[in-house]
Amino acid sequence: MESLTGRNVALLVLCLCAGYALVVADGDKEIPATKLGQNIAPTMTFLYCYSCGYRKAFEDYVNILVEKYPQIQVHGAHYDPPGLNYYLSKIIFALKITIIVSVVSAVSPFTFLGFNTPSWWSHLQSNKIYACMMIFFLGNMLEGQLISSGAFEITLNDVPVWSKLQTGRFPAPEVLFQIIDNHLQFNEKVQENPDFVK
Repeated sequence: MESLTGRNVALLVLCLCAGYALVVADGDKEIPATKLGQNIAPTMTFLYCYSCGYRKAFEDYVNILVEKYPQIQVHGAHYDPPGLNYYLSKIIFALKITIIVSVVSAVSPFTFLGFNTPSWWSHLQSNKIYACMMIFFLGNMLEGQLISSGAFEITLNDVPVWSKLQTGRFPAPEVLFQIIDNHLQFNEKVQENPDFVK
């Protein structure tokens, strides 16, 4: 009876870990405030592919924009790929965490399902450190492949102004400045920094 209670506790812990992993993965979603009727500074948003290594490009653009247009608020976030890939990556993340917790806690999911424990699972449990590292890196690789979109999307006040997915390239800083100037008509709303070196 004690082993049955221990198994129930272990199963409960595995379910809680998987649920927590899914909640944490979707926890960064928030509803943006509407800008209608508000007198606020222009907001530029960059949605980029984090797994593609575009964070450095985003930081470079932020530095250039803050220097030339100090009034613009610049935000950045990871671009979630559309379709099934996003959900598959979340499932793989939860599965990765569940398997790692199972290996570390020496709980066999096959026992709960009524199957004999395979020899490869026993091998994983006898080499816990190696198994957890392998599962972690393999899971990360699969997640990265699923969410790798190549996106570098730019919006200004929620209006799309540049899409790397459509153009296939990053905007040159001069082109981005021209887009900003044309879009906002900076004569009245935002003044350029007079000390900006062109």
